[in-house]
Parts: sequence; C-alpha cells; structure tokens
Amino acid sequence: MGPYLRDLAQFVAIPSVSAQPRHAPDVRAAAHWLTARLRGAGLTATTVRTGGHPVVLATWHGAPQAPTVLIYGHYDVQPPGPARRWSTPPFTPVRRGDRLHARGASDDKGQLLCHVAALRALLRRHGRLPVNVTCLFEGEEEIASPSLPALLDRYAPHLAADVLLVSDTAMPAPGRPAIVRSLRGSATLDLRVTGPATNLHSGTYGGAVHNPAQALCTLIAGLHDPSGRVRVPGFYAGVRPLTATTRDDSLRRRAGVPALWGLPDATPHDRTTIWPALSVHGLRAGYTGPGTSSIIPHAALARLGIRVAPGQNPAAIARAVTRHLRAETPETVRTTITTTSTAAPILVPTTTPGLATAAAACREVFGTPPVFTRSGGTIPALGMLREVLGLDPVLLGFALPGDNPHGPDESVHLPTCRLGVATIAAFLRHLGHAAPLRGQALAASGHPPRLLIGERAP
Repeated sequence: MGPYLRDLAQFVAIPSVSAQPRHAPDVRAAAHWLTARLRGAGLTATTVRTGGHPVVLATWHGAPQAPTVLIYGHYDVQPPGPARRWSTPPFTPVRRGDRLHARGASDDKGQLLCHVAALRALLRRHGRLPVNVTCLFEGEEEIASPSLPALLDRYAPHLAADVLLVSDTAMPAPGRPAIVRSLRGSATLDLRVTGPATNLHSGTYGGAVHNPAQALCTLIAGLHDPSGRVRVPGFYAGVRPLTATTRDDSLRRRAGVPALWGLPDATPHDRTTIWPALSVHGLRAGYTGPGTSSIIPHAALARLGIRVAPGQNPAAIARAVTRHLRAETPETVRTTITTTSTAAPILVPTTTPGLATAAAACREVFGTPPVFTRSGGTIPALGMLREVLGLDPVLLGFALPGDNPHGPDESVHLPTCRLGVATIAAFLRHLGHAAPLRGQALAASGHPPRLLIGERAP
C-alpha cells in the first residue's frame, strides 16, 4: 500500500470542491496532479478545458486486437460542511487503524486511484496492458456534470470502447464484493417563495402579512403524508417494483436516528434503492445571527432533491413536483420553481459486456463470488455516456457502508482498496482474453493510439 497510500494522502489534501467557486483553483490543481500521476503510471494523459472544471483524459492503446476499456471516475468532492463536525480537519488526511480519513477518501478519490494503481502495476510488471484503456476523470460529478455533454460531443469518437468500468459504488461489507445493477436518477429543484417587496417589521405587519418562511414550510410539509408517502400526483409512476427484500442493512443504526421513516409497505432497503424519494437539501430565510431581527423576510428558499427510480423520467417527475407546488401555493405569496439539474437512472442489463469478467475477477481476488446489488445513489455521467457512446457500466465499487461519503469524518478502508487494485488488474487481464470483444471499439474508431494531446487547461 506504500505508493497508493502516499498518492491518496496527497490527492485528498487538495480541496477540489466543485460546488464552490473559491475552490476552482484547487479543482484545477487536482486535475493537474492526477494528469501527472497517470503519466507517471505510463499512460498518455492530458488536462482538457471545459466550460467549467477540467476533465482528465488518458490513454494506453498499444493492443490493437484487444478490447478497449473506458474507465470513468471523478476527482471533485462534496463541500466538507461544518469543521466542528469533523474529528480532524477534512483536508488533512489522517490514518486511524486501517482507515484513511479525509473528504473524498471514499467518494471518489480512493476508488479512482485503485484504477491508476492497477494500471501502473500492470505496466511496470509486463511493460504493456492486456487491453486498450481510455480514462475519463471529471471534476464536476458532484454538481451533476454540467460540462460533460459538450465534451462528449467533441470527443465521442476518441472515447469509443467495448466496456465501461466504474468504481464509485459500495460493497455490503469487507470481503463481500459487489457489482451494482442499478442506480437511481435525480432531479434538483430550487423553490423560492416571495411575499412583501422588502423585509417588514413583524410588530407592524405580523399577523396580517403571510410570512414567506412559514408558507415555504407549509409547502414542504405538504409534500409527504404522515406515513412518509409523497403526495405529488404521478410521483411513483413508472416504478418497476420488485419482490420486497428482507435484508437488514442497519440503516437506522448507521444514520443515528431514533426510528426510520418513509414509504409504507416497503423495506428500508427498497425505499433507498428501487423507489423514488424526495428530500429537502437546504433551507434559507430571514435572520438567525447574533441578537434579534424582528422581521417578516421578503423571501425564503428551499433546495429539493428527488431520487428517481429506474423506469422513471427525472424531468417528468420534476415537472410533476413543480405542478403540485404551484397548485398548493396560496394567493398570499408567489413561488418560483427552477429545475437546476437532472440525471437519468441506470438499470444494467445482465448482458452488459464485461459483467461476467468482473464477477470472475471478484472470485479470483476475494475468494467469493460478488453479490449483485442496487444502489440509491446517482452518477449523472453514466446516463450521458450511455446515450452518446451506447455503453452500460460495469459498476465495480470498493466503498464500504462505514465510509460516510458526503458526511463528516469520511474515510476509506485501506485493506479493501488493496483488494480493489488487485480486482481491477484481474479484470483487465481476464478481459484481454475475452475473444468476443476483441478490438471492436478501436477498429471502429479508426483513431491512432496517441490521442488527446495539446489541450491542457491553464
């Protein structure tokens, strides 16, 4: 783990928070750091400008008769949140036992580096790879990949591949490898409620003017019935229900709540994987600073997040929520509702190229076959890659339930990362002998091995 751990400690120390403009230089620094590591591993790599944060592209195309693997990952991270919630500073990597703690350690820098380490090990041991490889590592996954469509339009011929490999998902427990069969999609809405033209004195107007903050709370409270079912007409349309699972995945304990809540007649596991959900991601209204400010605020804002089930259309569900909120808005206030992002759900067919190879690699390294699971998370880029390149992903992830991605004290389990590196190497070796896939994408693209040079971001 020496080189891997050193690289990971350096990588997570870069605060590549894509959502916050003040961290734009850090996102660029992370892209350049990653480009240098890929070159050091033996790949041709470059940092490519986009309309937002850079994308890192790398290739090794030295086996014309072998399959081509497109490896996707992201190097941007979520905002760390309040520092007081962390045991140690979020961008100061700290090893405690078998875990390295820092923002991005699990999602997705630790998993991304498993691929870099596997490629480096194979090239140093054999001087070549058993397959052709293209890496696409972006810096905007945590903000729904807004710059990726334009990049895919531009580079689609260079990204042609037989297999799409992604490590940004979880295993159920140490030693229990998993291949994820489905991901939920998403939509994000900004709900703004406005009332008076300016903040008003509550002593003068309180009781006569409808407070936008109160109206916002009423609208939000009305989105669910007391049992936890979403009240929006059409919200559950298109869901493909499965036989309810009985797996106890200890959600309540991991979440630290007194009791779970949500859709009746569905297990906690199913509520978070195969059914849609609607959450409040943030609220802002009025004044909560030192002292008092006795006002009726001019406006109140909420950010709503929708997780969309496989079989649903995220844009259609966002429109349904928008219609419902407008219909429920009282005449005393005005609402503005904006859909800021959508991402398609993913359901991986059993015939997806590389799926059986991934299962064989798991058996070789872990000594046990993988379980096929469903995840409630979303990877926005995968719907775009499927649409443009016609590829369904092999979702072979190495995170664990205790990693706490997006939360304080995020960490990664280093022994599992070591197994992840070995599994990816085994996957590439096995795929190199997969005759039905041999050389299809590279032959179809007609492009030479050395690609994507000369477009480095400033």
